[in-house]
Amino acid sequence: MNVVVIGGGMAGMSCAAELARHCDVTVLEAEDAPGYHSSGRSAAAYIEPYVNGTIFTLTSSSRAFFENPPAGFADASLVTPRADVMIARAAKAHLVDAYLQRWHQHCPGLVEIPAASVREQVPILRPETVARAVSDPNVMDIDAHGLLNGFRRMLKSRGGILATRSRVESLARTNGQWRLDAGGQSYRCDVVVNAAGAWGDQVASLAGVAPVGLVPKRRTAVLIRCGKTDVTRWPMVHEIESEFYFKPDAGRLLLSPVDQTPSAPCDAQPDEMDVAVAIERFEAATNITVDHVEHRWAGLRSFVPDSMPVIGFDDEARGFFWLVGQGGFGIQTSPTIARLSAALIRGNDVPSDLREKGIAARLFAPRR
Repeated sequence: MNVVVIGGGMAGMSCAAELARHCDVTVLEAEDAPGYHSSGRSAAAYIEPYVNGTIFTLTSSSRAFFENPPAGFADASLVTPRADVMIARAAKAHLVDAYLQRWHQHCPGLVEIPAASVREQVPILRPETVARAVSDPNVMDIDAHGLLNGFRRMLKSRGGILATRSRVESLARTNGQWRLDAGGQSYRCDVVVNAAGAWGDQVASLAGVAPVGLVPKRRTAVLIRCGKTDVTRWPMVHEIESEFYFKPDAGRLLLSPVDQTPSAPCDAQPDEMDVAVAIERFEAATNITVDHVEHRWAGLRSFVPDSMPVIGFDDEARGFFWLVGQGGFGIQTSPTIARLSAALIRGNDVPSDLREKGIAARLFAPRR
């Protein structure tokens, strides 16, 4: 089977690497290098209590891969344990009970910890910011660059091809195959995998396929120094209603206002208002005044209305496979979604270990 994957981000590269075990695979990436957009701009944390039970399963099923990747996949560890706390001020303290009840079945390790211990770990937090707090022992930092590069290596070692600067210009099905023109080259294949991220609906329109209603949403991050304080061992800190989060990053603090502003597909740039909101919320929660931002950036996270990924063949377009809509969980679920996608593309059932955990193809069907 010949397969062309459109998009060299984490979704496309991981799927292609898995498919290359059994298929002839080419990845077409529009930019100079894979992972230029969302995959290269993520905070890249492994967080199990995220979205719902289905995403929890996709995430937790990926843990073994992150902790023990295949031989030669990476030059260093893909994950590093990261202490993590979710905090709530007094006015939101009641939300802690609902949060713990919601996730207890899936994440029994979640535990409430004393507010005083959080302020000991992160001394810049104002006392009024932390009335209650929850600790998650399973959070890890993910080396997104190492992970993406590992999938690239795997793809190439299995005979797959990565073509950069290859934006798809035309896409049509003729004589039982798909024909694509990209980067001055023409390609023919049995299956097209649409892993184009924020551009997923645009790729579909090239093929004459109905959109699935993708909405790209901008997420902003800024990097600051915290004086001479060593923040390396601090936990990742989330506000319980996602007003902000911050986490250590190479000796600095990465802050985000957790914005989700709808956007057209583009090379996302940070909006000054979102940067200001990030700083304002951080300063309100801590005793730090931010007088300099070292770096600021933004990325697009793409969603469909139910916030679930879209994985599967389109009912109306033979050989057109959707792999989009992975919101903020694409990196932490990539090993499992790659296995799932590769199985479905090859005409197989959902892998048995995932079926046993309640994962079914219908959950992700494009026209669900």
